[in-house]
Formats: sequence, structure tokens, C-alpha cells
Amino acid sequence: EATIRRDLAEMKSMGLVERSHGGALLPENAEEISIFFRMEKNANEKERAATKAIPYIPPFKSVFIDSSSTALALAERIDLSFKTVVTNNLQTAIQLSKKPNLNLILLGGNVHFNTNSATGSWTARQLADFSFDLMISSCAAIIGNEVFERSLEQKEIKRVAFEHCKKRILLIDHTKFTANGTYRLSDLKEYDLIVTDTEPPYEIDVGNAKFVY
Repeated sequence: EATIRRDLAEMKSMGLVERSHGGALLPENAEEISIFFRMEKNANEKERAATKAIPYIPPFKSVFIDSSSTALALAERIDLSFKTVVTNNLQTAIQLSKKPNLNLILLGGNVHFNTNSATGSWTARQLADFSFDLMISSCAAIIGNEVFERSLEQKEIKRVAFEHCKKRILLIDHTKFTANGTYRLSDLKEYDLIVTDTEPPYEIDVGNAKFVY
């Protein structure tokens, strides 16, 4: 019984459940999983994907980095000196603020406990004022040849950034091919570079995108 209580308390701290009398319930925003939990989950796979992506990153001066832990894994491994980096994720901003000679911009908006990221109409309006050389992002799921998110808020923010960048990188681990998502973001063909840690479980159509696995 004591072990169960400790497990439930830890799951609550991760934003995975809400405690109730005699048990636990899924929170209303259960589609959004804690950024701290995501940073630990499949960490080795994310690191492998990030390492594979490094040689293929095109030259850039400005970049939008989404709120995913996978994108953060890549951002921590590349040279961002004298670059303009924009993100809507608090944890990403904290980690990248340790890098010198970096013009780091953190977008404002409604900050969610689970994701530690800012979303909403104000965040979207801020993004629309930028023109990025590069977008580094991940997603909740790959279904067929399409990219999905679990929350409408994240989907809308990524779509605005998507439309204001010249090059788009999708960085994923193999679990995204068997995951679920509700909100369609784009086709795989709309990316310039797609990188994953291992060969996908089924054949996908990436169009003219560079596909690395």
C-alpha cells in the first residue's frame, strides 16, 4: 500500500494522474505529458536521433525550437553561437541559456504545468512576427505519412512556426510510428529533413525530404 501511494504521488508530480479518494484519475489534459517525464523516456533513442541529424543541418542564423524533448536533445548538441533561437518552452530556454553568445528569445503565453510550454493566441501572434531559417521539431505520432499532435494548442503553435520558416527538420524516435495523435499537423513531405533513431516499422513516403535513420 505504501509503495502504491509513493508511485501515485510520483505520477501526480509528473502530471500523469490526479489523486482522488482511494485512487487516481486521468487529468483533463491527459494528452499532454510532463516535459520532465518526456526528457527521461526513450532518452537514448532521442540522443541517437539527435546525433544522426547533426551532419545534415543546413547553415542558419535563426531557428525555432519547439517544446519537444527530442528537439531539445538536438539543440544541446549543435553550435548556436551568434544565432537567434526562439522557443516557447521554459525548460528548453533554461537549458540553452547556459550557452554563450546566444540571442535567446522565450515566447510568452499561457504556460501549462505538464509541458512547461507557452501556447495560445498571443504566442501564435508573436511567432507570426518572425521569419526563421530553420525549424527543429518533433511530434506526438506518425500515422501513415502524416504528422499528428495530441493537443490542439501545440498543433496550432507548430503550424504557425511551420509557415514562417525556410527549412523544417522533424526529429523523432521509433516509438512515434506506433503512437497515437488526434490533431493532424502536416504531411511528412512538407519537411526538408526527417531523422529517426532506427528504420521505421513500415514504408513511408517522405517525398523530396532527406530521410535519415
